Amino acid sequence: MIDHPSPASAMLLERILSLPESRMLDVKRVSGKMVQKALETLCAFANTDGGVLALGIEDPAKAKGPQRVHGVQENPEAIDELQRKVRTQFKPAIDGIVFRRLACTLRDGQAGHVVLVQVGKSADVHSIVDDGTWTRLDASNREMLASEITDLAYQRGVRSAASELVPVHLDLLETPTWRTFVASRGLKVGTTAEQLQRIGLADSTSGEPRPTRAAVLLFADEPGSLLAAHGSRADIRLMVYSGKTVTPGALPNMRKAPLTIRGPLIVQIDDAVKAVLRELEEGLTLASSGFKTKHVYPERVVKEAIVNAVVHRDYRLNRDIFVRIFDDRIEVESPGTFPGNITAGNIARTGSKARNPLIVQNLREFPAAPNIDAGEGVKMMFAEMAAAKLYPPRYSRNTEAAIESVTVTLLNLERPSMWNAVSDWIDREGPIANSKLREISGLDTLAASKQLKSWVGQGILVALPAVSRRNAKYTKPELLALPADSLSLRLDNETEKTENLF
Repeated sequence: MIDHPSPASAMLLERILSLPESRMLDVKRVSGKMVQKALETLCAFANTDGGVLALGIEDPAKAKGPQRVHGVQENPEAIDELQRKVRTQFKPAIDGIVFRRLACTLRDGQAGHVVLVQVGKSADVHSIVDDGTWTRLDASNREMLASEITDLAYQRGVRSAASELVPVHLDLLETPTWRTFVASRGLKVGTTAEQLQRIGLADSTSGEPRPTRAAVLLFADEPGSLLAAHGSRADIRLMVYSGKTVTPGALPNMRKAPLTIRGPLIVQIDDAVKAVLRELEEGLTLASSGFKTKHVYPERVVKEAIVNAVVHRDYRLNRDIFVRIFDDRIEVESPGTFPGNITAGNIARTGSKARNPLIVQNLREFPAAPNIDAGEGVKMMFAEMAAAKLYPPRYSRNTEAAIESVTVTLLNLERPSMWNAVSDWIDREGPIANSKLREISGLDTLAASKQLKSWVGQGILVALPAVSRRNAKYTKPELLALPADSLSLRLDNETEKTENLF
């Protein structure tokens, strides 16, 4: 039976046809040869940032608009074969692959279907049986090298540098911090080596006990100095700036000399939180006006941002954590990418994932633990900022630098009441224009334009390229980096309107 497309289905197909193939969108005609290429695309999506594979649609370079819509009727057996192989050909299996049949009008005017296959960013690293491990580029797939597969395993948290042994003498860990931990943990029997081995923080190599990197981080007085000899760092740098941007040059716009915060992680977290709160309590004199600004972030949010940077950073990397205080915001930058299946777009819903379980599990054993290991810290940050009538935390991934990092930005700006409705509309429908903001907020054209410009200036929205100011549209920075992410959200919201047949 062939269904006729609903208005919602027609709009969704129009959206797909308007997008170029990208990091998160691929299209294919349906043929017998399509199946293996489709498996490679789904594997690549799972290993990168997720995406949508539209089957039954011609490449945009070969046809335009509705003439691209051939439908799955060309070879329905290929869709059946793809379904079977999706269940058997991935190692490990990829969870959450969703097939949706979308009713449409074909290029010849007949009623038909395309199939949309949606897969999210995975928390694992996946391969295809007898066909390698794949990653997604801007608009194509590429088989990964062995070194890239290893690197991806670290990025996802499948492997943790904190769990690896390092050649550091155990007597350097017999510190007051270690003795506090031993008493709190109830480790009463055995030598330091035996106690560390019993809780998974040391092991014997060639008969000689060696600590894990986590043990050095947790107990050594100077973990950053000890690990620097092995190509990684472990300190926090606090930078306080005058103004709202970093001015490069011989005389950077810093209010005072940078502060380096060292020590075992439990001490480091406590010292960093106290140092940041002390700066905020003093207030900052605005360079442009001479008046003092009062920072009003909830204390719990500031602490959680620092704790997350410490416990979830990638300890392979030779870069410190940076906490930057500006007139209008705090930035906490942590080396490494988002672990697991976390993205800037979904972190508010999914929360954080432990990249370094050994660190997380043992930090909670101290008498005054900085974390409770419940996975709710990020969600708390969003809730606390909302309760304080501030903008939500903004997460961004820096992939341009030699060492990738994730930054959370806390804005010291009161959130207007209309923002929640605007944010929700962008998440569901895509970029917003002046006309839609007027409809949501009741503002006139000029006031809506000023508000959009203000959000762009604050980094909350970014303007999309447009042929004229009249046609300008705006979206969130985290969605701009992933062109098809809004399509994935639309698919999620259209569940009742598109049939999940498989």
